[in-house]
Amino acid sequence: MSMNLEREKAPLPIKELAPVKSSMLTKVLYGGMVVSMLAAFYFIFMYAEIEKTMGVVQKIFYMHVPSAWVAFLAFFVTFVFSILFLIKRKRIYDTYAYVSAEIGVVFTAIVLTTGPIWAKSSWNTWWAWEPRLTTTLILFFLYMAYLMVRQMDGVWDKKARLAAVFGIIGFADVPIVFFAIRWWQSKFHPIVFGDGPSQEGGGIAPSMLVALLVAIAAFTFLYVYLLHKGVSFENMKIKVGHYKEKLRERLEH
Repeated sequence: MSMNLEREKAPLPIKELAPVKSSMLTKVLYGGMVVSMLAAFYFIFMYAEIEKTMGVVQKIFYMHVPSAWVAFLAFFVTFVFSILFLIKRKRIYDTYAYVSAEIGVVFTAIVLTTGPIWAKSSWNTWWAWEPRLTTTLILFFLYMAYLMVRQMDGVWDKKARLAAVFGIIGFADVPIVFFAIRWWQSKFHPIVFGDGPSQEGGGIAPSMLVALLVAIAAFTFLYVYLLHKGVSFENMKIKVGHYKEKLRERLEH
C-alpha cells in the first residue's frame, strides 16, 4: 500500500465524522422545508399581485432572488468552515465547506439560468455583459474551480487545504456581486431596495414583498436541509471508505 494512501486514511478518527445523527432533526428540517415551500408557492402564485409591465413572467423574480440569496449564504458557510478547517484541521469542517460549496454552485447555476429567462422579457436580450451578470458568472467559475480541486488525485488533507484557500478567496466576489449595480451604473439591473449612485431604489409592492420574504425563508429551509443531508452522506462515504481500507489491510495480512 502506498504512503499516500496511508496518509489519506490515517487522519480519519470516526468520532469526528458523526456530528449529525438525529433522525428527528432530519424530519424537522424536511417538514419545515416542505411546509415553507408550499407556503411560498401559495404566496407567489396566489397572493402576490401580477406586475403590470411584465405580467406573469415577473413571477420568476421569486425564484431568482431567493436562489441568489442561498448561493451567497452557501458560499459564506464555505468561507467560514474553510477558515475553521485551516485553523483546527478537523475533517468535519472540510466536509461542511465542501457540501455547502456544492449547493452554492447549484443555486448559482439556477440564478444564471433564471436570469436570462427574465432578461429576455425585461430587457429583450438573453444576456448582457453588465456588472452583476459578469461578476455572478465569475463567482460560478471560482467555485467550479473549488469543486474541481476536490476531484483531483491526491491525499485528502492537501486537497482540503488548497480547496479551503479557494473557498476563502472566492468569497471576496460575493460582496462585489451584491454591490455591483451600486458601484457601477447599469441600465439593466434595477435597484429595488435602497439608493444607488444614479437611481433611487424602485421599491416593491407590499404583497410582492411578503411573497419574496416567504420564498427566501423557504429556500433557506431548503438549503439547511440539503446541507444536513449532504454532510450526513459525505460522512457515510468517509466511514465506508475507512472500513473498506481496514478490511483490505486485514486481508493483506
